[in-house]
Amino acid sequence: MAARIVLFGATGYTGRLAAEAMVERGLQPVLAARTQAKLDELAAELGGDLETRTADVSDPPSVAALVEPGDVLVTTVGPFAKWGQPAAAAATTKQAHYIDSTERYGPPAQRAGIGMLTAMGYDWVPGNLAGALALDRAGDLATRVDVGYFISGGGARPSGGTQASLVGAIVAPAYGFRDGRVQTERGAKRVRSFRVGSKDLSGISVGSSEHFTLPRIAPRLREVNAYLGWFGPASRAMQLFSACTSVGMKVPGAEKLWTSATDRFVQGSTGGPDAETRAKSGSLIVAIAYDASGRELTKVQLRGVDGYTFTGRMLAWAAERAASGGLKATGALGPVDGFGLEELTAGAAQAGIAEEGGPGSSGSRSNDSVTAGAR
Repeated sequence: MAARIVLFGATGYTGRLAAEAMVERGLQPVLAARTQAKLDELAAELGGDLETRTADVSDPPSVAALVEPGDVLVTTVGPFAKWGQPAAAAATTKQAHYIDSTERYGPPAQRAGIGMLTAMGYDWVPGNLAGALALDRAGDLATRVDVGYFISGGGARPSGGTQASLVGAIVAPAYGFRDGRVQTERGAKRVRSFRVGSKDLSGISVGSSEHFTLPRIAPRLREVNAYLGWFGPASRAMQLFSACTSVGMKVPGAEKLWTSATDRFVQGSTGGPDAETRAKSGSLIVAIAYDASGRELTKVQLRGVDGYTFTGRMLAWAAERAASGGLKATGALGPVDGFGLEELTAGAAQAGIAEEGGPGSSGSRSNDSVTAGAR
């Protein structure tokens, strides 16, 4: 019998997408959020006899009461850096598998004997998949992998939660995997471009789960780089802004003032693009593996639906797999070591993102020109 799935944050923007995707897969999640009236409305919209529960991150015991041992807790309550701890603590305390759409936590999950899959949405499943495919095909020569995330089409304004998380990421210390270890660095420290067709697409460096997960599946790696291409030609400006705010945050009281300002002007789950708007956007993810000399070995390109649609579907797929005993291990897991490369490839395709042209085309050994330097 499959384990019970609890979706916390179900009435938020991403939560609703996940709930819809779960019901489409024939699942019966327990819908949990702060407000009973909104839960009742959502349950009625989804149809069926879905159980609802109220809980609030400001009351951690109410979150812990949502789950029992063996459950699968999926949370979309964000920004995760601010509100993620109660749900993660509930999962480890109650021995429930945990899935969210951002990244954090680890050793407590191993001690509890549960799987803790963080960043199981658009952040950062596609890059993990593309990177793993590139490394798998590159073989033992690969010592570096670069991943880039880009948006195709237009019209998809970031949701409130995404805006809040992005603003925080600009000023908060980030990280990268360099010289064989995770190192702290500021966000947007580096800019590089990826050649896709006849275009050079620019992105800023970001701290992502790939820095932790890809070295686990490819211990030979010495460097992992992840880039976010949402800003296009403005990537250089974002790099400068990051450098200035990094210096400014060292002034006493500056961090408190910044936090107060962003809390006021950048709200959390305030909604996002509707289905029609999302349909106008798409996703492009590029991963390139290099050898120790900097020579390109393999290049993989994934394309598909917009990030919000993918996140909802991916959370639903991962919850179903975890509930049916599909996890490969316990502790802090990435998408690949959590489900296996073949299984994840199939799951991502079901969620709407797949390799462009299939294996053997963009994922084969590549001679495409790429701006390989990061500046």
